[in-house]
Amino acid sequence: MAGDRSRYRLLCSACGAVLLAISVFLPWYGVSLTEHGVAVVGQVGDQIAAQFGNSSLQSEMGAMHAHLAGLAGQQLTALTAHQALREMNVVLLVVAALALLDALVALVRTVSPLPDGAGAAVVLLGSVATVCVLYRIVSPPTPQAGLLALSVREGAWLAMAGSLMMVVSGLWPRSSASPPTIQAQVHDTWSGLSGWTPGG
Repeated sequence: MAGDRSRYRLLCSACGAVLLAISVFLPWYGVSLTEHGVAVVGQVGDQIAAQFGNSSLQSEMGAMHAHLAGLAGQQLTALTAHQALREMNVVLLVVAALALLDALVALVRTVSPLPDGAGAAVVLLGSVATVCVLYRIVSPPTPQAGLLALSVREGAWLAMAGSLMMVVSGLWPRSSASPPTIQAQVHDTWSGLSGWTPGG
C-alpha cells in the first residue's frame, strides 16, 4: 500500500536521525602517540631528570625510553565528536533533530494517506550530514605539533550509516502500483466473457 510504504520510509528516516544523534557521543577517533611524539616525551623526561633528578632517576629514564618506544602507534584514549569537533557536532545534532522532527510530524498525522511531500526535507538534511561526516572521516582534525595521531573509530562510521539511511529512505519511492483486487479481477473476467457489465 502506498500509505504503508510512506510510513516505512519515514520510520527509516527517523531511525537514521537517531543513529546520527547517538553517534556524536560515541568514540570517533582513537588517539595515539606518533614516533615524533615519543621522541619529544623522551627528550622532556631526560631534561627533567638531568636538571632535577639524581643518577638513579636518570637510569630509570633510560629504561623508560624502551617502554615509550613501544607506545608509538598504540591507542591511548578516544575522542567523541562532541570532544573533537566543537562546531560540527552541533551541526550534526541540529540536522538530526530537524530530520527526526520532519519524519515524526508526518508519522503522527491521523490523516491517511500521507501527503506526497511528507519527509522530503530528510533527503537534504541527510545529504548535509553525509558530507560533513565524510569530510571528517577523510580529513580528521590534525593535532598540533604532530605529537599525536588520530584514527577513525566506530562513532564516525555509525554517523555515516545514519546519514546514508536518511538519504536512502528519503529517496525511497513514495508509492507503488497495488495489484488489482480479486473482486476487480472477477469483474473484468466476466465482462470479457459475457460482454455484459453490471448496471449496463
